[in-house]
Amino acid sequence: MKKLLLLLACLFGPALFAQTPTPAPAAPDLHEDPVLHSQAFNAMPMNPALPTIWLIGDSTVHNGTGTGSDLLWGWGAPFEYYFDRTRINVVNRAMGGTSSRSFYTSLWSKVLDNVKKGDFVIMQFGANDNGSPVTGKTSIKGIGDETQDVNGETVHTFGWYMTQYIKETRDKGATPIICSLTPRNRFQPDGHFLRDNTTHAAWAAQTAKDTNTLYIDLYELIARKSEQLGKDAVAAYYGPPATEYLHTNWLGAVSNAECVVGALKAMKDDPLANYFSERGKRIPAMDVSQPPLPVKAPAAAAAASTSTK
Repeated sequence: MKKLLLLLACLFGPALFAQTPTPAPAAPDLHEDPVLHSQAFNAMPMNPALPTIWLIGDSTVHNGTGTGSDLLWGWGAPFEYYFDRTRINVVNRAMGGTSSRSFYTSLWSKVLDNVKKGDFVIMQFGANDNGSPVTGKTSIKGIGDETQDVNGETVHTFGWYMTQYIKETRDKGATPIICSLTPRNRFQPDGHFLRDNTTHAAWAAQTAKDTNTLYIDLYELIARKSEQLGKDAVAAYYGPPATEYLHTNWLGAVSNAECVVGALKAMKDDPLANYFSERGKRIPAMDVSQPPLPVKAPAAAAAASTSTK
């Protein structure tokens, strides 16, 4: 009897992608779907005959070992569930701790060697591109052509590295797509999300414009979604620990992945439109060119507003 009850629980347990802001599970619920296929650091396409979506970036795309052992996940983990894996591969080659510069110099060639005509490369950097190029692994700020010699290495700007990813992807006959970085979880007292639209998010957008590259303003989409949900609900998307404000748990990773999918669906000529799974087809288009929905005011502010009427 116990075995029967356990089997029924597995078959009819909660769906993988609950949308209510509750604490994330320690690991993904795999009752509804196969295991995560694309998360190993050297993962390869399951079916080389199919086109592949290659994900490159930092820990906000691929956190830790990619198995949720630290309870933190990047959005690249659940992303594969939104695509029909009998029609397209999804491979997450992002690496925690990397910048546009360090990924390019140490890991990019291993990805590029396997990119083929008809593939897609979705790239997201910026979280680790702050700091000094001399004492750290960061790029030079901006999108210009300036360079700096650091221990014999010619270091370039953030925009230069992004442009190289784009050019070399296109040289292989594949399609590049730029994502702006994910924002940090920082609310202002009025319920608005604190934004920095003058650095890496802006530079990613400008690089996409200058190179005529498809662009996903993930930074703005997550900020808007957070404002609509409110500070208390969004707090369940981050950590552990409770002080974490950049890295998401499984629930937050799912939310961010759905922003990426929604942005793809809002593109006039979405090159991935024919590859969505049934779950992916259910995600509505998310268009940053449209006016944002009203911001959910903090409870204290809402109460004060009511009391003055």
